[in-house]
Amino acid sequence: MAGRPLRIGITLGLGSTAESLWLNGIKQNALALAKLFKGSPHGHHVLLLNTTDVPLTADLPWDLTIFETRRFADGWQGLDVLFELGGQIDPDQTDLLKRQGTKIVSYCCGAEYVQNMEAMIFGRRLYDFVFINPRYDEVWIIPQLWTLNRGFFETLRRCPTRQVPFVWDPAALEASARHLPEGGAYRPRLGPKRLSVMEPNVDVLKFCLYPIFIAERAFREVPDRIAFLHVTNAQALASTSTEFILLMNQLDLVKAGRASFIGRMTTPEFLSGHTDIVISHQWELPLNYMYLECCWQGYPLIHNSEAIADLGYYYPGNDLQAATHQLVAALSRHDETWAEYTASQRARIQRYHAESPALIDTYDDLIFALVDGRPA
Repeated sequence: MAGRPLRIGITLGLGSTAESLWLNGIKQNALALAKLFKGSPHGHHVLLLNTTDVPLTADLPWDLTIFETRRFADGWQGLDVLFELGGQIDPDQTDLLKRQGTKIVSYCCGAEYVQNMEAMIFGRRLYDFVFINPRYDEVWIIPQLWTLNRGFFETLRRCPTRQVPFVWDPAALEASARHLPEGGAYRPRLGPKRLSVMEPNVDVLKFCLYPIFIAERAFREVPDRIAFLHVTNAQALASTSTEFILLMNQLDLVKAGRASFIGRMTTPEFLSGHTDIVISHQWELPLNYMYLECCWQGYPLIHNSEAIADLGYYYPGNDLQAATHQLVAALSRHDETWAEYTASQRARIQRYHAESPALIDTYDDLIFALVDGRPA
């Protein structure tokens, strides 16, 4: 059976007819995975399948002639494998697939353990009803979620789990940045630098506090090299959180009027229009789209992600002294080698690229092991 073209479905859960690819990363995950399988030398037929009632129109932010997209009801027949990724199938749909021998994979790219834990502790409603599908054949988990989520998924979903490589594609980034100066890529600017912190601030995994502290420490050391600090996804914190407001008012950046706390922004436009250096911090989530977007576009990224220690300006763990040293280095010297930096970043990111032949071969090995019922 190995080597034959497979018919592969990947689920989406559309919320609107023109839903942005930047609303969250899940649709970009689906498109990248679809592109990878479409690039297989085995000639797989890949379908994106919407599990909601939202109509499929030309307003969708991807080319329907490249990524064939159907309602689930119009595309489930004849599938060899279904990846449940962006939209959940129900028991009746599961039964239809199982009757025709389709393998069903739960492809996990969200921090569900932490999301559920925080929902329970803080009263954040995640769902009014939950269906834990007992009929998955396997759970595939991307590496940055393996450590935290493996036990959660194995216990609830009662089937084998595999760690699978992360897949990324710059197509959405480049399409959104096409109209921007230099395609949104980094270019040196004279004078002090604009710092940005772009954490989502929706859970403890990626929060803005330590990146702000890194900027503050650098400002105390080299104030003349820092023009401003923008903190996105922080408007609500700066408006309603007493603790956040009180801590921010201790900072020299804030006292000097060189910090802003604003709402949600789209990455390409914000990088191009407001940013020279990005500062980040993660806790048990060592890889995400924002990191790769910044590095692909050549922006200096100050980060603590051990998974990509060879990208950007890496500091270990919670070592803010090391992080500050890296930020000061970027402030001082990045523009001397910005072009070489950009080229090296793109070369190193190829290991995640949906067009990588090695990555395509790895996923072909995984999917043929699945359909053949053998270890990968």
